[in-house]
Amino acid sequence: MRIGVLTGGGDCPGLNAVIRSVTRRAIVTYNWDVLGIQNGWSGLIKGHVEPLSLYSVSGILHRGGTILGTSRTNPKDNRDDWSKLQHHLKKYSIDAIVAVGGEDTLSVALQLHQDGMKVVGVPKTIDNDIKGTDYTFGFNTAVSIVTEAIDRLHTTAESHHRIMVVEVMGRHSGWIAVHAGIAGGADAILIPEVPFDIKDLCKQLKKRHEHKRFSIVVVSEGTVPKGGNVILQSEKKDAFGHVRLGGVGRIVADEIEERTGIETRLTVLGHTQRGGSPTAYDRILATRFGVRAVDAVKKGDFGKMVALRSENIITIKLEEAVLENKVVDMDLYEIAELFFG
Repeated sequence: MRIGVLTGGGDCPGLNAVIRSVTRRAIVTYNWDVLGIQNGWSGLIKGHVEPLSLYSVSGILHRGGTILGTSRTNPKDNRDDWSKLQHHLKKYSIDAIVAVGGEDTLSVALQLHQDGMKVVGVPKTIDNDIKGTDYTFGFNTAVSIVTEAIDRLHTTAESHHRIMVVEVMGRHSGWIAVHAGIAGGADAILIPEVPFDIKDLCKQLKKRHEHKRFSIVVVSEGTVPKGGNVILQSEKKDAFGHVRLGGVGRIVADEIEERTGIETRLTVLGHTQRGGSPTAYDRILATRFGVRAVDAVKKGDFGKMVALRSENIITIKLEEAVLENKVVDMDLYEIAELFFG
């Protein structure tokens, strides 16, 4: 048996842990060959693959990013690319693929499965918005990074009697904002699931400043005002039709300062949230996902994605994973609201 492994979409802490565990499980347990596909689906289109060995994956557990590289390549809508991808699968005698990625990467994996290819998916995204799994690896690391940033901003906010607005990632769902906001003691959390009213927000903050002369406001990049639209950094679309979000934090900060008269500063954490070394939790989860994905190949459990359910690693249908985004649990958001103001 020869399996290929690829990482697609945005980079994420824990990708190398998956590559390492896939390789070791395949070689040590099943005596299979493993090919690393470079730069996501682009590697299959261009035929850029390399053999992976126990030596080549040694020492990568703690490293961020991905040794295989990644891209947002979408071969589904290009017949020529799809034909090249199929050609290279045959050329390199790849019997099955372990595809590590978010909803876009996994949607391509689903299409391959429907075309008869043996595919198993591994969920990856710091946003934690993939349906069917309790958590995705990378999320815990992102929350830890954002929480630390909020902790650091507290001292500046309190010293200068400012409102600090922190814009975090979260295109369709506000998992990072809610978790890090609760952990960091945020005084308001704005998420895509709950359109905000700037008047109510400013009233809340002004009242707080009667007794506490600083505030922290955490904002997901996909947050929208009531009756408004998502804020775009650019209307240019990627291969999967996504525009680049960003800028809502700037608008919120400017509106707060103008309406309250309180000095307000913005911090955009951006790509720092998904860079660097993964937490211990993400290293373990990614390792478990990789091992279980190879076991799924061994069992012929194709067209599935590995998932975390109540501390157990199971497999679910890829259709379930890519059908829609997983949104924030409103019970959790209600807990966060207890500490607003």
